[in-house]
Amino acid sequence: MFPALLQYHQRTKYNSSICASSSRRLNKEILQRTYEENEEAFNSPLFAAALEKFNLLRKELDDAANTKLTHLSPVDERTDGRSPEVIAREMREWHDIMAPYIEKGDTWLSAPWLVTEFYAYRRLIEAIGYYDKSNPDTYLYDPFQVAKRAGLESSVKSAENMLEKIVSLPHTKEGVGLAAAFALWGNKMDLSIWPADAENSSLDVFAKILHAADENLLHDDTDVLTDHCEKLKERGDGKIDIIVDNAGFELVTDLALADHLVASGVAQVVMFQLKSHPTFVSDALEKDLLETVEHYASLSKETYPNAHAAGLRWKEYLDSGKWVCHEDNFWVQPSPMWEMPDPLRSDIKERCDLAFVKGDANYRRLLGDRYWDYSSPFQDVVGCYFPCPVCSLRTLKAEVGCGMEKEQVERAKRLDDQWMVNGRFGVVQFGTGAV
Repeated sequence: MFPALLQYHQRTKYNSSICASSSRRLNKEILQRTYEENEEAFNSPLFAAALEKFNLLRKELDDAANTKLTHLSPVDERTDGRSPEVIAREMREWHDIMAPYIEKGDTWLSAPWLVTEFYAYRRLIEAIGYYDKSNPDTYLYDPFQVAKRAGLESSVKSAENMLEKIVSLPHTKEGVGLAAAFALWGNKMDLSIWPADAENSSLDVFAKILHAADENLLHDDTDVLTDHCEKLKERGDGKIDIIVDNAGFELVTDLALADHLVASGVAQVVMFQLKSHPTFVSDALEKDLLETVEHYASLSKETYPNAHAAGLRWKEYLDSGKWVCHEDNFWVQPSPMWEMPDPLRSDIKERCDLAFVKGDANYRRLLGDRYWDYSSPFQDVVGCYFPCPVCSLRTLKAEVGCGMEKEQVERAKRLDDQWMVNGRFGVVQFGTGAV
């Protein structure tokens, strides 16, 4: 097994610069912006203790190379808003995650990068008193709400055009392939060849659009994915999960994919797997998904007819149980996905016919945040252990990967020396799941 990526581990200059500056970025950029966006609340009397702990966290990050990692603080079950069982499970999981690094005396910079990233956001949640129901000002307070709201409001203009296209997709394999492409590429999709009369157009037209979307794919399992979805459609009772990444426009593309899966009959139920507390600034919680649906449903029918109609459909899906939201602490932890605990793993294995995995952090966890040979088959790395059939929709933003043909990797290198980190290239990868 390859080692996890460390702060100082170097593969190229890009990984070195990203990892070595992570604590500085967290403190000087993300936490500073978080303070500025919440300055009035943070300086109010009921946030006094939270602000003190927030500043102590920033002080640790200021001296990251010399500050040793510690376990999370003990929880007072009398004031924590969660059940004792949930508290015990999460504290045990985080203890097990951090123990190897604490026992070695690791600092913020010597421990694996992904571990310290997730740990920093969990420490932020601890600092602000997110679960402290005795303080109504800090209880379930989302320090990233300002940024998320801005992302939601700015998503509408781009989404309006996309949502017009989604409802015109044919209920065929080509339609599923295009819905997945929208979820992968978002507003990078070239819609210049979209037919004016989409509902009466031949499938060849949609096949050409799908082909145009795969120019920057370094691996494309769309045909395998759509064959699998066709079988679910024929069966009529498909259960599909979407492991969500970001709120904002990206979440809207996930909702559009789920919309098509239900409308086309591929899925009877879509479950959104969501974060259990604010993390990575823009990552989506259940409340963010519900706020997105409400926002779109409330838009002006005259100004944004397609977004408004989509919001109404999405509300109906939620009300009827065709869409279901599920939050779990596993999605805000750095553990490799092959360490997915019960009951989450058992539920996915027994219930789910297909899971879409979105986002770079989720992809890194699929790979255990380890450097695999880029040509190692996705099935051998991920498909062999995941609890159900799995499809990763990923634009490359970190220097880990697998399942990419050598000639495609060489092509990407020739075209762009930052090919692994700037989101220009992507993959659609399918695995069968553990038998």
